Amino acid sequence: MTLRRLFPLLLVLLAALFLSVPSASADSGHARIIRISLVSGDVRFAAKTHGDPLADAKANWETAPLNLPIRQGYVLATGNGRAGVEFENGTLAFLKESTVVEFYDLSLKDGALITRLVLRQGSASFHVNPVSGDYFSVTGGDFTVEAGSRATFRLDNFDDGSTVLGLSGHLTVLHQEETTPLEKGQSLSMKAGGASSVKIGRMLEPDEFDQWVSGQIASVSDATSAAMQYTGTSPYYAAGFASLYSYGSFFNCGAYGFGWRPFGASYGWSPFTDGQWILDPAFGWTWVSFQPWGWAPYHYGGWLFDSGCGGWFYSPPVVYGYYPGGPMRRPPPRIRAPRPVYHPVTAVFVRNHSTVGIVPMHPLDAKGKAPLNLEHGIVSPTNPRGGLVASEPGQKWETLKSAPTDAFRSALAPAAAPVRVSRTVVETSSGTRVVSTGKDSSISYDPKEHRFVNSNHAANPASRDEKESLAQGERTEATNRDSRNHVSGTPPAATSARNFPAPPRNIVPPRVPRYAPGGERTSAAGAGGWGGSHSNSGGWGASHSSSASSAGGASTHSAPAPAPASHGSGGGRPH
Repeated sequence: MTLRRLFPLLLVLLAALFLSVPSASADSGHARIIRISLVSGDVRFAAKTHGDPLADAKANWETAPLNLPIRQGYVLATGNGRAGVEFENGTLAFLKESTVVEFYDLSLKDGALITRLVLRQGSASFHVNPVSGDYFSVTGGDFTVEAGSRATFRLDNFDDGSTVLGLSGHLTVLHQEETTPLEKGQSLSMKAGGASSVKIGRMLEPDEFDQWVSGQIASVSDATSAAMQYTGTSPYYAAGFASLYSYGSFFNCGAYGFGWRPFGASYGWSPFTDGQWILDPAFGWTWVSFQPWGWAPYHYGGWLFDSGCGGWFYSPPVVYGYYPGGPMRRPPPRIRAPRPVYHPVTAVFVRNHSTVGIVPMHPLDAKGKAPLNLEHGIVSPTNPRGGLVASEPGQKWETLKSAPTDAFRSALAPAAAPVRVSRTVVETSSGTRVVSTGKDSSISYDPKEHRFVNSNHAANPASRDEKESLAQGERTEATNRDSRNHVSGTPPAATSARNFPAPPRNIVPPRVPRYAPGGERTSAAGAGGWGGSHSNSGGWGASHSSSASSAGGASTHSAPAPAPASHGSGGGRPH
C-alpha cells in the first residue's frame, strides 16, 4: 500500500482513537444525558408507566434524588416541593408544586436533540436553549407549545383548560393542524376540548413561582459563564459546571493546570464519600452524589492527587498530549476534545479475589489498564461514606470493565404515587383564578359545555374551601384589576383519580416536523424556526448567557459555551 493511500487511513484511525468513548457510553446507542438539577421538598419519579401516570396503579414510584439521570419514559412528579431539570444544550425545566411531567420522547436525530414532554397536571416553566436542528415541545391539555429558538415560557394545565405564557422569545402553539404564533408578553388559554375557546391576551405581573424561576435561570447562567474560564472544555461544556463555581473553588496546580475542590475540603478529603448507587437502564451502575456540585465531577473528567496541591482535586475533562509517567515538570500540551465524555461514574472498578472496590479515575487512565490512582487508595462500594482505604503492599488488583451485578444494592427509596389535584380555572372580569375541587364539591365537569359548573348550588352549598377560594378571588379582583390570569386561591385539595376523574384530554404530542434543505418547516403543523441560529429576544429570563449543558456519552451533540462573565466576590473564585 502506497503512502498516499495509507495516509487517509491513518487519519481515520487517529480520529477514531481521539473520539473513542470509554466505559459504557460506547455501547449505549443514543442515550441522552439529562439530570435532575434541583430538588426541594417532595419530588418523586417513575421509570415506567402505562397511559396516564396519575391513573396507573402498577407504576413503581421512588423518591427522586438530586443528580438523578433522566431517561425517555420517566415521569417526574412534585408534591409539596419543586424540581429542576437540566438538558444537554442548556435547556432548563422547573416544576411547581403538585406537578407531573412525562419525558415522552428523548431521542437523537442526525445529532439533533429531539425533546417532547407532556405536562400531565400542574405548572412548569421552560427556558429553552436549542442548538441548530434541535426540537423542543411541551404538550399540556389540548395543545402543544413549540420553541424553535431561545425562549422562556410557562405552561399551566388544569382540569378544564390550559394556559401558556410567553416570557421571552417566540413560540408556536399547535392544536390539531392549526398553529398560533405567540410573542413575548402574550398568553394563550384554551378550555378542555374546546378549540373555539382559544383566547390570546397579555401577560401581567409575574407571581412568586415566576420570580423564583427567573432567579434560578440567572444564577445558573452567570455561574456557568464564570466556571467555564477555568475548564478546558470550552467551547463545549458539561452540565453541572455552574455548581462548581457556586460550591467550590478553582486553583492553579502548576503543571496540572486548573483544578477544583469543594469548599471546606481538608487535606484528608476524598471523593465518593457522600452518595448512592443506582442501576441506570442505559449505563448500568451509576454514582449519584448527594452534593449539589456532584454532577460534573462524577461524570466528566477525572481526579488527581498531589500533596503539594492539598490532596485530591477534580480535573475538568481535557485531553492531554502526553504524560511522562511521573510528576509533570512542565505543562503538557492540551488538545480540546470535541465534546466531554460521559461516564456513569468517574472511577475504575477493581477486584482482589472476592473484594471489589473503586479507584477515582485519572484523566489519563487507559481502558483495561491498571488505574493510575490505585496507589492513593480504594473506595469500598459497600461503604461509600468510609473514604479511601490504602492498598496493602503486594496486593494485586484486577481491572474490571464494569461493576458486577451484585456489587451494589440500589438505595432509592420507594414513594407513594402522586395524586390528582383537582383544579379549575374560573373566569372573572380581571382574568382567571384557580378554584380547588374535591370529591364532595358541588362543582362538576360538564362535558357538553367543556367547563366546570356548580351542579347543585341550592341543595349543596359551597364548601368552606370553595367559599374561601371564591372570597379570595373577589378580594383579589377588587384590589388588583390587573392581576395575573392564573392567580391561585386556596392551596388545591388533593384527591385521587378514582374519586375525581379528569375530563378526556388529548395528551399525545405531535410528530417531529420535517425540514426542507433550507431549514424551513415542511409539515402542515407549526411554523419554521428550527435549524437556525440562537436568538435572544430579551426580556425576562433572556438577558443571560446560555446555561450549563451536558453533551454526554453517546450523544455527539454539544452546545456552545456562554460568554465569560466577570468575577465577583462569590464562590468559585481561584485561590
